[in-house]
Amino acid sequence: DSVASKLSLENVKIVKKIPGKKLEGLVARHPFIERDSRVVLAEYVSNVEGTGCVHTAPGHGQDDYLTGRAYKLPTIMPVDQKGRFDNTAGGLKGLSIYKANAEILKNLSSSGDLLCREDISHSYPHCWRCKEPIIFRATEQYFMSIDKKGLRKKLLDVIKSKVRWIPDMGKGRISSMVENRPDWCLSRQRYWGVPIPAFYCADCGELHLDGRSIRNVAGIVEKEGSNAFFLRDPEQLLPAGTKCKKCKSANFKKETDIVDVWFESGVSHQAVLKRRDQFPSDLYLEGSDQHRGWFQSSLITAYAIEKRPPYASVLTHGFVVDGDGKKMSKSMGNVIAPQDIMKRYGADILRLWVASSDYNEDVRLSEEILKRLSDAYRKIRNTFKYLLSNIYDFDFKDVCPYKDMLEIDRWALGETRNLIDAVQSHYDNYNFHFIYHAIYNFCTVTMSSIYLDILKDRLYTFAAASHARRSAQSAMHIILSSLIRMLAPILSFTAEEAWGKMPGAGDDSVHLSAWPESDDIKCDKKLLEKYRTLFAVREKVLAELELARQAKIIGSPLEAKVVLKVKSGEYAEALKREAKELPSIFIVSQVEIDSDASPKAEMEIKVTKAAGDKCCRCWNYSESVGKDEVYKDLCLRCRDVIKTNSKEAVKR
Repeated sequence: DSVASKLSLENVKIVKKIPGKKLEGLVARHPFIERDSRVVLAEYVSNVEGTGCVHTAPGHGQDDYLTGRAYKLPTIMPVDQKGRFDNTAGGLKGLSIYKANAEILKNLSSSGDLLCREDISHSYPHCWRCKEPIIFRATEQYFMSIDKKGLRKKLLDVIKSKVRWIPDMGKGRISSMVENRPDWCLSRQRYWGVPIPAFYCADCGELHLDGRSIRNVAGIVEKEGSNAFFLRDPEQLLPAGTKCKKCKSANFKKETDIVDVWFESGVSHQAVLKRRDQFPSDLYLEGSDQHRGWFQSSLITAYAIEKRPPYASVLTHGFVVDGDGKKMSKSMGNVIAPQDIMKRYGADILRLWVASSDYNEDVRLSEEILKRLSDAYRKIRNTFKYLLSNIYDFDFKDVCPYKDMLEIDRWALGETRNLIDAVQSHYDNYNFHFIYHAIYNFCTVTMSSIYLDILKDRLYTFAAASHARRSAQSAMHIILSSLIRMLAPILSFTAEEAWGKMPGAGDDSVHLSAWPESDDIKCDKKLLEKYRTLFAVREKVLAELELARQAKIIGSPLEAKVVLKVKSGEYAEALKREAKELPSIFIVSQVEIDSDASPKAEMEIKVTKAAGDKCCRCWNYSESVGKDEVYKDLCLRCRDVIKTNSKEAVKR
């Protein structure tokens, strides 16, 4: 019906219906070239448009090529490299394929074989670079077989058992690609790239490609670069006396194809790793699209040559996108160049952004993200600065042994050991964003909000060489040294700067120092559990202190006295045992524990004004202020410190 409509035919009579299968194998005459055509079947031909009978061109399309292979048709390809018909195309010889349509229609019309013509539009491949339409040409290529000698099966075994894939989904992704991939076409028809060092006899067309010739070309290229192959004549590239094995001619032409770029990058394990005696690599890392590309080409070539994979592990990451998750594009104006980030924020912020990102997904980058990271970086850097500023006078002769340290200092070291274990595990598993979060939380919460906040009174008001202060400094030195070394792979410049200012670091770079070993730091698990309970109480006390401040009962926490009403029992006994430490833990002047009361809950917290007057040195409120006739503005604790420091100064 569609044909009758195109031809404007009326009263069409169907003479006979024949299944397409019945036509298979019939021979038809080419309309204007002396050549027969065989009728074949293909599922991709439409049965609702036209006659259902179309031409096929095995030399100009993948579907047609596969059909031709199935029927053992000749692969006719009458178009040269410049898109012109050759001498097998009869009167079309020399015509561009884009100018031949008119001539073909003319031939069909003159022979009476053209019943109808019309122009149609359909999708067609275009060059991604110049946007011009492209055509397919079947030409002889260089291939690497994936199935010969069981290579495919061996590759799949290696993927599953010999390589660590990060994340693990990469294993399934590359396995399915290797399982379904065709043979590898190694040659490309381009005017730039790494040449294939092959030659053809100019007289008989015989291919000349052997190890002797390849090594001769390689020696020249090693000295002069790959352009030597394009600049030199064949006789200057081939070994002296080379002749065609078929006709004995000494007249040769060079191969014009280049090596597939994936083969070129895939053998980097030979050009880079093998030459440096570093084969195989510990880790290959690239975007997730490289399961189809570099990871696969490297694996195939390495196993074919070395019978082993080129890498122990493969890590894949997402792509950089803007803050809204959109692909970065110059035309959209949402590109942020790394050089601009380094100019404005410094290289360590760029490194921190990389480390803080979950690379299993696409990685977002925006001004807002960079500003947020700058704040996080500043908090980490300030932790370094605070620790450094409080161990400036630390003398290693006065190092306090672990067993003699104050309990809270031992608690801080226990938390540091747990951090080292966690960070080590994250580095081993390439979970860099977990490292960032673990260290950031340690600096801002464990250190700044808890430990260093509690230490201020001891560091600032105790005697310089007192056991309590040396205990704190000993712990702080270990913590600082550990933190700097853990962050050195990420904040490399900041870590180097801090390391150079740390007492006892020596002249070596932090990047030459040993990794902090958690076994070198003791960890009392019972102590950690005990302080977990105390800090839970501390959180509740801090909340009540804030309410008291808002109610103007107190100004600062040091003006407060905290009364803890707890039910008698193990919980009350635990708090009583730590009664002396509770003021420093809560950062208040006084704490009273009342276990004789009967609170409704397990514990009630009451905040009142502290008894006594404010010490002008430590700012704690104490009833001992004014007890000394000489040091009337000081509490007795500060008076004793002043006298001790005076004696130390006289000695010095």
